[in-house]
Amino acid sequence: MSQTEEPLLTVEALNETFVDSSEGLEALQNVSFVLGSHEFLSILGPSGSGKSTLIRVIAGLLEPSSGAVNFHCLKQRPRIGLVFQQANLMPWRTVLQNILLPLEIDGVPAAEAQEKAMHLIDLVGLQDFVHAWPDELSGGMAQRVAIARALIQDPDLLLLDEPFGALDALTRERMGLELLRIWQTSQKAVILVTHSISEALLLSDRVLVLSARPGTVTMDLDIPLARPRSEEIRYSTQFIDLERKLRHSLMPRVN
Repeated sequence: MSQTEEPLLTVEALNETFVDSSEGLEALQNVSFVLGSHEFLSILGPSGSGKSTLIRVIAGLLEPSSGAVNFHCLKQRPRIGLVFQQANLMPWRTVLQNILLPLEIDGVPAAEAQEKAMHLIDLVGLQDFVHAWPDELSGGMAQRVAIARALIQDPDLLLLDEPFGALDALTRERMGLELLRIWQTSQKAVILVTHSISEALLLSDRVLVLSARPGTVTMDLDIPLARPRSEEIRYSTQFIDLERKLRHSLMPRVN
């Protein structure tokens, strides 16, 4: 977060333990960080490090065992957009109708809702698929619909939990570039959970690295790559050096 940027979110000494009939499973331990109001933050970590748990706690879907998640500079409850690994589109609704759903639930007038939805369809590049059904879409296109649906309520924070994890490598790269373009237009605060170091570097202002379970923050790395960014930045010396640094931080320690 830049020194001049107002904070949107503070996570303070967050702990999350799941208790079952046998024993407690500690998922997160003493996680703390601050997110700026227009900042793109990625979270890296090995499988089972609590990345998705952290997203769900921030979204209010889970209560933390201890610690706090505080939103700042807001006069009302924060609006949060969520996108998961599966697009979870309703198969009986078209692209337009899926994107409109949150505004229908909120009771937004039809004309106003339609205008917002069409703007987002343009933003995510689906102008030729307005009336297509989910089973007519590729995996990448379905995720673009999910992103547009998450943006339609003008969220204060967009939470992305491995949104491209189910896509093939080339489609994933294209979608990373699409997300970069969308963020550079919308300038929303974003937290992205990903296993891809390259994706995190291309998109982010900062990268948090979580340890193996229980997840603790082992690195909070500013990404000083100039914006706007494009695909070519992946081949720069600075990008490669940062990639090496993050890869080293994720390697298991050998005693």
